[in-house]
Amino acid sequence: MARTKRLGVLTGGGDCPGLNALIRAVVKRGTHEFGYEFVGIENGYEGLMVPDGAWPLTLEHTRGILPKGGTILGTSNKANPFLWAEKEDGRWVERDRSDVAVRRYHELGLDGLICIGGDGTLSIAHRLAAKGVNVVGCPKTIDNDLTGTDQTFGFDTARAICTEAVDRLHTTAESHQRVMVLEVMGRYAGFLALHSGLAGGADVILIPEIPYRVEPIVERLHRRHVRKRSFSIIVVSEGARPVGGELSIVERAEDVPGRGVVRLGGAGKVAADMIAKHIDAEVRVTVLGHLQRGGGPTAADRLLATRFGCKVLDLVAEGLWDHMVGLRGSEVVPVPLSQTTKERKVDPNGELVRFARSLGICFGDA
Repeated sequence: MARTKRLGVLTGGGDCPGLNALIRAVVKRGTHEFGYEFVGIENGYEGLMVPDGAWPLTLEHTRGILPKGGTILGTSNKANPFLWAEKEDGRWVERDRSDVAVRRYHELGLDGLICIGGDGTLSIAHRLAAKGVNVVGCPKTIDNDLTGTDQTFGFDTARAICTEAVDRLHTTAESHQRVMVLEVMGRYAGFLALHSGLAGGADVILIPEIPYRVEPIVERLHRRHVRKRSFSIIVVSEGARPVGGELSIVERAEDVPGRGVVRLGGAGKVAADMIAKHIDAEVRVTVLGHLQRGGGPTAADRLLATRFGCKVLDLVAEGLWDHMVGLRGSEVVPVPLSQTTKERKVDPNGELVRFARSLGICFGDA
């Protein structure tokens, strides 16, 4: 008899709703239909870099996790085997220790590795594939910024939370005749801000794809005042910036060993300070932050994560390594991991932006 196939499963990058739903789908289908064994890799790729970072992942672990947010495997956005942080002579240095991850993969007796994550996690998976590791991927991120898939799970839940925040700000803004600025996540893509701003009826939406000027925003607010609308809602993506301005950065990649990416934040305050100089109304800023990541997934995210988890096992069964699953139209299909190395952006001339403009929403550019 052939040996039972043994697969590792890891979740990397930022957490998001739906990760547990995907883990559940992988383990349940893999066990019942294929008879596979699974190994849980803790805290992203860190579990492949330390001797005690893996454990048997069984059906018992998947009970009751479908509606839960976060990930039972833990995650990390700093554990990159190709930029592994080590202390040397009292200071942190980054080394390529990917050979350690490859060796550990073989020591665990794995036949394949299922990597669940965003651009960083899947880019690392693609590089490990070049070193002979059998990897397949599942795309997740609340930012919805991955090429190769029309949508990532986690986005729908975050979009719903952001939209609810806009709704709640409406009532307090109207009561106090204030301008409310809501900063949402999204990194270099404006999907969360655009979708939640449009769904929540924002008056101004600022996204990374359309650098803004303060003058059109102030003009829009003045027009509302003339129409006896004494309050306004502005949704700002964390990656938005004024024309000729810089990104609002909280933490640079070099500040945290092994992170490899910058941490954005403060774009809402930048916009608010610019606007406050030109209007009499009180301007208040709300940063939604990690509330967007927390809590249980929506039904849509549970379904998409479950579909991804089931479909990725088809890739394993077919030996279609160095691929991920992606949503194309209404179908979940295989996509080369090489297609995830670029970030997907909002189309400034696309349908949603055009419709938003036709409704009078200002993007700060005209």
